[in-house]
Amino acid sequence: MKILMTLESYFPPDRRVENEIDVLLQAGHDVHILCLGKKNSRKHDKYKTAEIHRVKPGKIIRKSSVAALRFPLYFMFWKRKLRKIFRNNTFDVVHIHDLPLIKPVLKLKTRYAFKTVVDLHENWPGLLSISPHTKSLIGKLLCSIKQWQNYEKKYLNMADKIIVVVDEAKERILRLGISEKKIIIVSNTMNTDDYWNPKDLEKNNNYPKILIYEGGITYHRGIQYVLKAIARSNDLRRKIEFRIIGNGSYLLELKKLSHKLGLNKTVRFMGWQNQEAVYENLAKSDLAIIPHIKSAHTDTTIPHKLFHYMYVGLPVIASDCNPIKRIINETSTGDTYEYNDIDELANLLETLIKRGTEKNLKGKAWVEKKYNWKFDSSNLLAAYNELESDQF
Repeated sequence: MKILMTLESYFPPDRRVENEIDVLLQAGHDVHILCLGKKNSRKHDKYKTAEIHRVKPGKIIRKSSVAALRFPLYFMFWKRKLRKIFRNNTFDVVHIHDLPLIKPVLKLKTRYAFKTVVDLHENWPGLLSISPHTKSLIGKLLCSIKQWQNYEKKYLNMADKIIVVVDEAKERILRLGISEKKIIIVSNTMNTDDYWNPKDLEKNNNYPKILIYEGGITYHRGIQYVLKAIARSNDLRRKIEFRIIGNGSYLLELKKLSHKLGLNKTVRFMGWQNQEAVYENLAKSDLAIIPHIKSAHTDTTIPHKLFHYMYVGLPVIASDCNPIKRIINETSTGDTYEYNDIDELANLLETLIKRGTEKNLKGKAWVEKKYNWKFDSSNLLAAYNELESDQF
């Protein structure tokens, strides 16, 4: 089949999208990607044998996405770009990454007769409800969470297949009245074939112990609670080195907070790093943390880093977001705490440091047995096989 993937982001990189494209190419499908382009990026490009078509909306159009239901400039832009690509191509399936692009795609479905796959990386209305830019007076005027919830229910009912990342997300979609036959779980699991295995390192039997976080840096990731917990205890200040790998909109605020709390010798902001460097840092670490703020968003999604931590054998400390807590309890690979209880987190860190931080071999075994991309990719291919059989 000939497949068009639509992305509201730059590509590459995107580990989830790359994994999906690789599997579809290996199965013999012809894949095209419509995505954003940076100022100096090529308009037409290749990812392996997949064709990339890049578009470059202006700053106003990009920022108008959350207000698209009240001011449809964003939808109009994408509908125009989609029409242009359909003039020169016929697609069997349009694979839509995330919620906003469903409407402009479906507006063209009757004319061009394609199937649709909606790939929900996250709970979009839930994410908007915790985003700082929707909480201001102007944000509330431009973006109605209720409108996005109604939009989601309406257009998901019109999709042929819906991909979600975790069981809890499937349960949420079912509560919208969507047919279970449409919903497939393709999780953010780890592609172990791509794992770069760092050389064996000597066990760190001394202090400080290395606590690591890798991923996006925004307010709802909850890193601020970790800083405050470490600052509660002079013992933790001495015995922990907290390494933060990643970048994001909340980075400057975290640096200010770290300085204010007197943690300049305890916290290392290491910036964005490529995947090989991330794995090497994980191999050097003693503990890993996922401190996400519990919300409707984080209770229905799952981060890649959980499976990275498990595969490397790091004991995982995580806040009590439903999917993360469920998997940690199932696999016995770590401990959880109430997301905003700084004292509980500080006590947990102190206990783990005193108890010791041996590698947890259960995590790797669980990734190899269940929480891996080979398992999830089979679900993706099964969905496409169903779509293909429906055509004949």
